Amino acid sequence: MGWSAAAALAVAGVLAFAAVGKLRDFGRFARAVLGYQIVPDRMVPAVARIVVTAELLSAVLLVVPPARVWGSVLAVALFSAFLIGMGSVLRRGMRVPCGCLQAVERVGAASLTRTALLLVLAVLAGFGAGTPFEVVQLPVAALLVGAVFAVAWLISRRDALPPGPVVGRRFEIGAEVSDFAGGGDRVLFAYISPLCGACRSVLPDFRAAADLLPVVLVSSSEAGEVRDYLAEQCIDLPVVTGPDVFEANGVPGPPYAVVTDGSGVVLAHSGANRPEQLAVLLADVGS
Repeated sequence: MGWSAAAALAVAGVLAFAAVGKLRDFGRFARAVLGYQIVPDRMVPAVARIVVTAELLSAVLLVVPPARVWGSVLAVALFSAFLIGMGSVLRRGMRVPCGCLQAVERVGAASLTRTALLLVLAVLAGFGAGTPFEVVQLPVAALLVGAVFAVAWLISRRDALPPGPVVGRRFEIGAEVSDFAGGGDRVLFAYISPLCGACRSVLPDFRAAADLLPVVLVSSSEAGEVRDYLAEQCIDLPVVTGPDVFEANGVPGPPYAVVTDGSGVVLAHSGANRPEQLAVLLADVGS
């Protein structure tokens, strides 16, 4: 059962490290939880605290031989919940930070692979409960953690979350921005997805912003799907669609807002999960 004990040490170390990182910047972790759009906004702080508490508790139980099986059960529940959440995000076509260990990592193949491998180790940790630890298991545990993160790192090299458009550079939309500006000096490009719950809640705010400046909705979904979605929401705004509209401008995921001048030079940008974020962005550019 030496492998079981080594797996327990490995999982305990990862969970403890993850929990401490979240506590050091709890606000960022809470925003990551919010980005998943799975629980109501008012419950996000409580859910974030529950996750951190469960990670710490599982880590402690895993290093106490008589309680190792309960630590394994809790770790399996945590990693399973993480996988379900990530799968939900990918199914909805969202591109959000995973809130795991790296601030710039988005939910994707790397985070899924790492979480699935840790889930396997968590299951293995439940065998041989009560067996005392031995010094030789420490380097084995380190090797297991290294192997998990090495695999995830190889995948993450192509899976980093884009930082967003670059202020001062031209906005690439596959059309002339001046065609949407209507002679004005500001245009708001609002990134959305029909499968994004947060997008649905901020669509009225994008529509209201159209009273201040031209607003263009941008989506990587099929044009017909987007038009049907907007018709259901009674939103009548210009739409630009295409498979590369996110990558072309480094936009991390919807809902996201980019303000350009009338010629298409980026003036400012930010996430737009809540009306306050959009209001601050518009105030920054004087709209």
